[in-house]
Amino acid sequence: MSEVLPGELKTIRSKKTNFMIQIAGGAIFGALSIVLAIVLSPIINASRIQGWGIALFDPTSWIWIICFLIFSFRAGIICSITGSFGLLIIDPTGIGPAFKFFATIPHIAIPYLILKWREKGEPTSQKLKDPKLFGFSGAVSIAVRIGAMLVLNFILVATIWASFFEYINLDVIGLGNITGISAILIFTPIINLYTGVLDLIVPYILVFGPKLDEKFGFW
Repeated sequence: MSEVLPGELKTIRSKKTNFMIQIAGGAIFGALSIVLAIVLSPIINASRIQGWGIALFDPTSWIWIICFLIFSFRAGIICSITGSFGLLIIDPTGIGPAFKFFATIPHIAIPYLILKWREKGEPTSQKLKDPKLFGFSGAVSIAVRIGAMLVLNFILVATIWASFFEYINLDVIGLGNITGISAILIFTPIINLYTGVLDLIVPYILVFGPKLDEKFGFW
């Protein structure tokens, strides 16, 4: 919570008020992520890896995690769902928003669950601010993200991507001779480790650097 200065009165929000703020925060930040995606769509789409459809630069998920860090788990989920539907506007693959959602959710759910288990009570952003705890929960969430993306990739390879499977390769990292299952097994962990680290570090700096969690104190 924010510091109470001399002469100021400390106010306590009711659970109902906090609930409404979290709902509103999730919706507003979700809309903000859509606007950001539309504005940056030329850059995002230009950074997509040929044959994979994955964007090397896509800051929309940063907004989702920032929303979580400021407004709580509930708001982060609402923001992610809202933003995912908005991504359909700019995504050329048709399935990118679903991948983005399932890749980002571990960075919201895992830290929250670990914090809730560790604290044996109501978790707060102030406790998640601890670099060691955030780093540990972030590492676990990246591992879960990689596992989820491997499963999704294999499901799509067996269904929607079946006819394009032979064209999947690692030319992006100079290993164009590696294709198919081997390419998926190698590249999925690499790209998700890269994007996962960015998805955690950037929001952490933007929220806890200027102490936005203390200024607002929604959870």
